[in-house]
Amino acid sequence: MADTSIDLTLDAAALTAQLVDFRSESGEEKALADAIERALRELPHLTVDRHGNNVVARTNLGRPERVILAGHIDTVPIADNVPSRLEEDGVLWGCGTCDMKSGVAVQLRLAATVSEPNRDLTFVFYDNEEVAADLNGLGHVAEARPDWLRGDFAVLLEPSDGEVEGGCQGTLRVLLRTTGERAHSARSWMGSNAIHAAAPILERLAAYEPRRPVIDGLEFHEGLNAVRIEGGVATNVIPDECTVTVNFRYAPDRTEEDALAHVREVFADCGITEFVVDDHSPGALPGLSHPAAAAFMEAVGGRARPKFGWTDVSRFSALGVPAVNYGPGDPLLAHKRDERVQTSKIIDAEKRLHAWLTA
Repeated sequence: MADTSIDLTLDAAALTAQLVDFRSESGEEKALADAIERALRELPHLTVDRHGNNVVARTNLGRPERVILAGHIDTVPIADNVPSRLEEDGVLWGCGTCDMKSGVAVQLRLAATVSEPNRDLTFVFYDNEEVAADLNGLGHVAEARPDWLRGDFAVLLEPSDGEVEGGCQGTLRVLLRTTGERAHSARSWMGSNAIHAAAPILERLAAYEPRRPVIDGLEFHEGLNAVRIEGGVATNVIPDECTVTVNFRYAPDRTEEDALAHVREVFADCGITEFVVDDHSPGALPGLSHPAAAAFMEAVGGRARPKFGWTDVSRFSALGVPAVNYGPGDPLLAHKRDERVQTSKIIDAEKRLHAWLTA
């Protein structure tokens, strides 16, 4: 794009459109990170730092409490949905409108307009959220400069349709392998079918009763499911190997160790020859009992809901910072070709957060 600057005097909806018009697929966020850094350095009440394509801005007013407002600046690949398009009904269309440039626009507006907040503020803009966990910019900042992320409470402006979503569930993915012996399918009794050997795994999954624990007044809902099965060599060969991929979504009152031990216990006697942990990210407690969270809920209104999916609030939880998800986008529209956001919800989110930070 010709213009490489962003205008923080625009309202949050117009600023969202400007951000969308920056192409910033995961791994290509530099131009947007540069523009955000330049704009924030013009604000005398903020200290601005940068690590890679991650920008962190902070007030340092000596307030007794510090709140972190965080959002990722990358999007999934563009699908012929850039530049942005604003319709007469107030709907803004374009890649990232929902996930999560509308949330980032709200962050930027608050950074520009709240120079004397009632709590010290930290604004985090990070890259590579939509790809592998080891590339995640928030994780890189946490490793390299954990002091930048110190705080008492955090709000991740992920799309939540203008409702507070507390914490997040953890996610564990394991590969359960069974083995057999190859043979010609015409003489199957000469071999041992590894796919048939996976039957106890599937039976255990079908009979599984998930927990629904209540934490901070929110009812989470666990799930243990097969999400993929692989096996077979050819249509006339008895398979000698089968792999069932299982995903465990677990409530945030379980630790990583507890979750792994539980899954091992569930499949302990299922004839598994190999148990491999393929991916694991812990959950995050809602933290709604924290005074800052209570004040936040009072300011934004509505009723808190549990976050069943995984988000980067988990990273804040690991740092000892309770966190919630709150953003103007509808999560059901994230990553879609027809991704869009209602501009009134962007303005409303800015208004509510501004009131919380200035009351």
